Amino acid sequence: MELMGQQLKRTKRRTDTQDMELAMDMIIVFSKEDERNADIAIIERLAKKLELRTSEELKAETKAIQRLANDKRVNQHMEIIMDVLHKFKQSAGFEENDLMHENYLMHEDQSINNPKVDQQQEEEQQQMIRSPTKDIPQEFLCPITLEIMTDPVIVATGQTYERESIQKWLDSNHRKCPKSGQVLEHLSLAPNYALKNLILQWCEKNEIPLSRKNDDNEPSTSLVDDNNHNDNDNDEIASRNNNDDNHPSSSENKSTIIPLIEDLCSTHLDVQREAVHKLRLLSKESPENRVLIAESCGILPLIQLLSSPDSKIKEHAVTSLLNLSIDDTNKRLITEEGAIPSIIQVLHNGNVGSKENAAATLFSLSMLDENKVTIGLSNGIPPLVNLLANGTVRGKRDAATALFNLSLNSMNKARAIEAGIVKPLLSLLEDNELGMIDEALSILLLLVSHPQGRQEIGQLGFVQALVDFMRGDGTPKNKEGAAAILLELGLNGGSSFLLAALQYGVYECLVDMSQNGTDRAQRKACTILQLMRQYEQIP
Repeated sequence: MELMGQQLKRTKRRTDTQDMELAMDMIIVFSKEDERNADIAIIERLAKKLELRTSEELKAETKAIQRLANDKRVNQHMEIIMDVLHKFKQSAGFEENDLMHENYLMHEDQSINNPKVDQQQEEEQQQMIRSPTKDIPQEFLCPITLEIMTDPVIVATGQTYERESIQKWLDSNHRKCPKSGQVLEHLSLAPNYALKNLILQWCEKNEIPLSRKNDDNEPSTSLVDDNNHNDNDNDEIASRNNNDDNHPSSSENKSTIIPLIEDLCSTHLDVQREAVHKLRLLSKESPENRVLIAESCGILPLIQLLSSPDSKIKEHAVTSLLNLSIDDTNKRLITEEGAIPSIIQVLHNGNVGSKENAAATLFSLSMLDENKVTIGLSNGIPPLVNLLANGTVRGKRDAATALFNLSLNSMNKARAIEAGIVKPLLSLLEDNELGMIDEALSILLLLVSHPQGRQEIGQLGFVQALVDFMRGDGTPKNKEGAAAILLELGLNGGSSFLLAALQYGVYECLVDMSQNGTDRAQRKACTILQLMRQYEQIP
């Protein structure tokens, strides 16, 4: 699906990328495992929506793909791209090589008759290679729309999507994760503030305008708390410059990286400090550098520096690992080298910046399910709960994002509850200025599905706070989240929770929500009222 967004349709910018049928057809056609990838009906429907049916349209697309053929970043996927284009040609009734051959001859004739064509096409090719869509890290693109995310949210499977896109998917009564195909245990969406920070920083660095959607629950100030650190390069995954000409070649970078890695093992702290800081900046700069650092055996020395007595060395090391971890292969390498216990230790004894980036690193590593288990077993949840309770705004957000992802694992829910997570979550609900109500409600909705979580969340004090929140000035989305928690308590915890809520005056809130809330809030409110009637607690 990402390939379609990067290589196909560069000559035409579509405006209907929210089309869910289009997104799913693209997933199917590009899948090697899905038996429907050659289904003629799907291919014809996709060709129609992508406007690749006529001879002229297919010629233009073939020409666009030819321009990308010499780009090594695209070349490895060229076979898949050409296979899909071939399917479009067959559905249109053209022979396999007709259009490619004809377009090639046309290119040769134009080059001979007009020397300026070569220069013009070269400029077009360079412009295409440097285009923002191509250079944007894939992790910043919504899997549904293939557009850079402005409001990324995490679903129950741990996948991240643009809020508007995944909400439309859910509102269409889909109950599976579009990317993984897994059934969603719940429909709660948790803001991925860590990723949002990275996207904003990347766009600012590369001067790419990003239309930011207003969130009723988002503070007006920057999501990145710049007052937390002296360095302006914190929280820096995947920042890179759009202009490839400004970057040294891989061989030049490797000749720079290897001596720096060797200096990490120096007995002089100032040499270590300078080397790890430079590696931090290099790992920020480009995906190629992240791969080169890992291939040059740089991960283990960075992990060893997490135990350094020097606070800046420790901060640079953990932030370098954070940057490296955006690469999925590096995630596994970092874990295999035994980094998780050392990162957790930084959460205990690091400075402010180290703790925040350690939390962000654990979140990044926890995208792999096996790492959720490892982090939980390594006692990584208690220091994250402590950061959630006592950290800076940025630290709280990093901790909340990591804890949400970790709590997708059932055993980690129990660990989070035992670590005392409910109290700081309640504090987040009561602090409108902090702007973390969405995160708190999302985590609570995960925890309430666990028996131990229901017991803790179902305490009278919390039920009262939940009802007060529903009666207060929260946004409709916030109140919907609170109703979802109450519904989970009522469905799986028995009548006592609903009786307590009634005593605190929830009935009027539910009636109002059933009439004036969001569509999902209305459904939840009506279901709660039905439960209350079944329990004979209201007429």
